[in-house]
Amino acid sequence: MDFAELAIFVESVRIGSIAGAARRLGIGAMAASRGLAALEQEVGARLVHRTTRSLSPTTAGEAFLPYARAMLEAQADGLSALRPNETGLGGVLRVTASAAFGRKVVAPMIAAFMRAHPALQVELLITDEQVDIVARGIDVAVRIAKLRDNHLVARKLADNPRRLVAAPAYLAERGTPKRVEDLAGHACLLPTAMTHWEFVQAGKRVRQRVGGAFSANSIEALHQACLGGLGIANLSHWDVDPAIRSGALVEITLDAAIPDPLAIWAVYPTAQLVPAKVRAFIDALATTMRAHTDR
Repeated sequence: MDFAELAIFVESVRIGSIAGAARRLGIGAMAASRGLAALEQEVGARLVHRTTRSLSPTTAGEAFLPYARAMLEAQADGLSALRPNETGLGGVLRVTASAAFGRKVVAPMIAAFMRAHPALQVELLITDEQVDIVARGIDVAVRIAKLRDNHLVARKLADNPRRLVAAPAYLAERGTPKRVEDLAGHACLLPTAMTHWEFVQAGKRVRQRVGGAFSANSIEALHQACLGGLGIANLSHWDVDPAIRSGALVEITLDAAIPDPLAIWAVYPTAQLVPAKVRAFIDALATTMRAHTDR
């Protein structure tokens, strides 16, 4: 399979036009069109819908796109392995993370990472929705959760302890809970559709039903509501520790119970032939998380 034709297909879909892909690749528009047609003939399927103004992938094209990207990236990694003395990494690295973690942790560390690898392009998708990384052509997803067993590969980057926090004004008005059971009488700020918080108590996990007038599908919105005195939130340490240090939020310590911790994971499609850029990014993020833990 011709790598130049694969590049034409991938860039045409990314940019939305063959002419734009041709300019990006430094070839003529007619050559790009012929190359795309040759690729469609080789795979035996129409890969794109063409109009005079736009281009979009067909169903077959959407299915083939992540594999085309993978083949191009495998080629780049193979060439990099033959040129170990060249500095930095190249190609496109596609990363996804939740809104709060992406903005507060991933985006700041990417600046130094890209300076160390000036030939690398990074696309950061920040969303609180769980993205299908294979279908979207994502190289690595950062997830804060208890991972279910699935076909993806995951590397644990760090523990993710959580804090119960509230604004001083809320605690002055409503009092400070002392036990897990006390939370039932408080305004708790919850992700949409959540009804319980989990804690570790005497070595066992316990669930406490909680509720409140405000819920959101965004961790950042819960954080802001907490700062505004609307209730108690259960948030990750990297998210709230600065506010605790400044006094904007107060950590609530319960008797013999702590919020059930999660973990921070780097998730990627396969353990075989992991691109060097993915390994380098994961290592850099793990170093960043150790720095956050040491604060």
